Amino acid sequence: MADSSHGNKVAVRTFGAVLDANPDALLAVTADGTITVANAAAARLFGLPQEGLAGRNYRTLLAAGFKDEVDQLFRQLMASPGEFPPPREISGLNSDGTEFSAEVAGSLLPTEGPQEAMHGSVPPQSTGGQTRQYDGVPAGTRMLLSVRGTSHRQAADADLREAMSLLTATLESTADGILVMSTDGHVAGFNDQFLTMWNIPPELLEGDSEDPVMRLIIAQVADPVAFIARLTEVEDDPAAESHDVLEFKDGRTFERYSRPQRVGDNIVGRVWSFRDVTPRRKAQEQAHQAMLDLAAQAEKLRAMAFQDPLTGLANRAVFNDGLAEALQEPRLKAVDVLLLDLDDFKEVNDILGHQAGDDMLIEVARRLRGCVPTADVVARLGGDEFVVLLTACPDADEIAACIVRCLHVPVTINGTVLRPSLSLGLASLGQDSVGPSELLRQADIAMYAAKAAGKNRFLRFHPDMMTALVKRTDMESGLQQAVANGEITVDYQPIVSHRMGQVVMFEALARWDRGGERVPPSVFIPLAERTGLISEIGSEVMAAGMVQLAGWLSEDPSRSLAVNVSGVQLQERDFADTVLRLAEAAGVAPFQLVLEVTESVFFDADCSLIKQLSTLREAGARVALDDFGTGYSSLGRLQDLPVDTVKIDKTFVSMVRTGNEMLPILSSMINMAQSLGLAVIAEGIETAAQADYLTALDCDSLQGYLFSLPEPGERLDHALHHAEEALNALKAR
Repeated sequence: MADSSHGNKVAVRTFGAVLDANPDALLAVTADGTITVANAAAARLFGLPQEGLAGRNYRTLLAAGFKDEVDQLFRQLMASPGEFPPPREISGLNSDGTEFSAEVAGSLLPTEGPQEAMHGSVPPQSTGGQTRQYDGVPAGTRMLLSVRGTSHRQAADADLREAMSLLTATLESTADGILVMSTDGHVAGFNDQFLTMWNIPPELLEGDSEDPVMRLIIAQVADPVAFIARLTEVEDDPAAESHDVLEFKDGRTFERYSRPQRVGDNIVGRVWSFRDVTPRRKAQEQAHQAMLDLAAQAEKLRAMAFQDPLTGLANRAVFNDGLAEALQEPRLKAVDVLLLDLDDFKEVNDILGHQAGDDMLIEVARRLRGCVPTADVVARLGGDEFVVLLTACPDADEIAACIVRCLHVPVTINGTVLRPSLSLGLASLGQDSVGPSELLRQADIAMYAAKAAGKNRFLRFHPDMMTALVKRTDMESGLQQAVANGEITVDYQPIVSHRMGQVVMFEALARWDRGGERVPPSVFIPLAERTGLISEIGSEVMAAGMVQLAGWLSEDPSRSLAVNVSGVQLQERDFADTVLRLAEAAGVAPFQLVLEVTESVFFDADCSLIKQLSTLREAGARVALDDFGTGYSSLGRLQDLPVDTVKIDKTFVSMVRTGNEMLPILSSMINMAQSLGLAVIAEGIETAAQADYLTALDCDSLQGYLFSLPEPGERLDHALHHAEEALNALKAR
C-alpha cells in the first residue's frame, strides 16, 4: 500500500511538472466554471499568483463580451466528445485590468486524475454569482482550457495588411485591366478595371467554371478565331510573352499583353494586361484622314507653309516676320518675347517613345495657346522650344508666370502620368533699339539662366545674365585646359561592409581646383559632359585612382575601386580596352574595379555600349547602377540590365530620420535587388540611425559622411581610420 501511495505522488509531481513546462496557459475547470488547476504559464499570462487562480471562476479572467465563448466551447465538446473544435478568439484580462488578445482551445478531462492533487487544485465548488451549471452536464465533468496570447501577431498582421493594401491600391490605380490565371486554368486575381473593360459581372468569376466568362469575352471580339489561337499559343509555351491588338465588334481597340507569373524559377500562372487604346487609335485615324484631305486641297497645303505640322502653332518664319514688324511699328509702346523650353524632355522620348513625346508637345501647345489668347504670335521654333510674341501688353511678367503655372499640371499620356516643367526667358524692348535677333537672343539667355536657377520658372533678361554667360564660356575654356594644367585631382570616399566590419571599397571622385578655388562637381561635370571633355577627365580620374590605390588593393583581393563612368565614355569603341590597359599598367586586377553608371545610359542603348560593358564584365570588372530610383527606371527592369550592384540614392536614405520609420520602398529595393543576385550599396549615410536602419534591412554596404568625407590620396589613412571608428561606434550601440 505504501508503494502505491508513493507511486501516485511521483505521478502527480511528474504531471504537475509537465503542465508547468507547457508554454501555453492551462486551466482545468469544472462544469460550473471553477478553476481547479492552473499551470505556471497561466499565472504569467493573467498576472496572478498560481495559487490565486485555483478556486476562481474562469469568467473573471475574460473581458466583457467574451465570457460566453468558453461556455459555447464547453457545450460543443459535450455534444461531440470525440472532436476537437478550432480555437476561439477572445480578450483576456490582466491583473491590472488591461485587456490582451488571445485564443482558447479546450478538451474534456477524465472525472478523476492526478491533476486534482497538483499545487493549487481545489474540489469543485460554487464561487458565487459568476458560476452556473451547464444544462445536462454531469457534475464531475471537467474541461482543460489552453489559452495562448496572440498580441505578438498584431505587428505581423499590420505589416501584411499594409503590404496587401499597397498591392491592391497599385492594381486598382492602373488604367489597365489586369487578369491573373493559375496554371490549372483558374482565375487567381483581377482588378475592377478588367471587369469594367470587358463588361463582366463580378459574380460570374465566382462560379466553378470559366466557360461563361469565356463565352462573354469571345462574343465581344471581332475575330474570335485569332483570339483563341493566341490563347492556345501561350498555353503551349508557358514561358512565352505576348503582345497583340484586339479589335471589338463595337469599335473599341485593346492592346493585350501577357507574360508568365513566376515564383522563383517556377511558373505558377499567367498575367494578362488589357489597355484601351481606342481614343489613340481614333485620333490616329482622324489625323490620317485629315492629312489625306489636306493633300487634296492646295489652299490648305499653302497654309501649312506657315504652320507647325505637329502642334498647329505658327512656325519660326511666321514668328520672325511678326517680331520684325512689331519692332518697326513706332506706335507700339511694348514688345515682349517669351521663349520657353521644356525641362528634361529628352527623357520622355527616350523612355516612353517619340509618340509620347509628340503627344506631350501637342498638349503643351494646347495649354500655351489657352494661356495667351490675345498674343500676337504663339509659335513652335522646333523640338521642344516655343515662343510667344506680345505687343502692348500691360504685364508681361504676369503672363510669363501664368504660363509656367498652367503648364506645370499633370497630364496622362498612354497611361503614364507626366508633369511638364519648363524654363522661360522674358526679354522686352527697352529704351535702346535692338534688332529682332538680339531681342530673341536676350530671351534665350534668360531662359538658360532660368534652367540654371533650378528650372520650372521664368526669369526676365538682365544685363548681368550676359556676364554670367561670359563666365560660363570662360569656365568652359578653362576646363579645356584643366587636365593639361594638372588641375583635375581625385578624392576618395570609403564604402564599408557592416558584416566584415571594415572598408571594402573606395569611390574615386573628380575634383577641379582652378586658381586656388574648388569648382563644385555639380557645376563642372555637366559642363564636361556637354562639351565632350568628360572622356578626358574620366580617363585621368581612373588612371590616378588605380595608381594611388594599387598598394591598398593589392593587400586584400576583396577590396575594390569604384569609378564613375559617363554615357559619353561608353560610346567610345575602345573604352573597355582603355580601362583594361590602365588596370594592367597600374597592377590592379580587373575584378577589383567597379564602374558606376546611371540608368540613363541604358535608354536606347546601342550594341556598342552593351558590348563595352560585356567585355569589362567578362574580364572580371563589375558594373554598379548609380542613383538608383531617381529616374524613370523600375525594380522590374533590373533583371534586364547588365549590372552587378545597385546604389540606392541618398534621397531615399534621407527619409530615415529617427530609425523608427516604416519605409516599404527601401526594403522592397533591397529585397528585389538581392533576389536578383545583385549587391546593394546605400549612399548618403549621415547618421547612426540611418546606418542601423539599413543594416537591419541587410543592406550589403554603406557610404556617406558618417564614415568619412571624401579625402585626397595622401589622406587615405585618415579616411580609413575615421571609417573604422564609425563602424566600431555602431557595433557598440
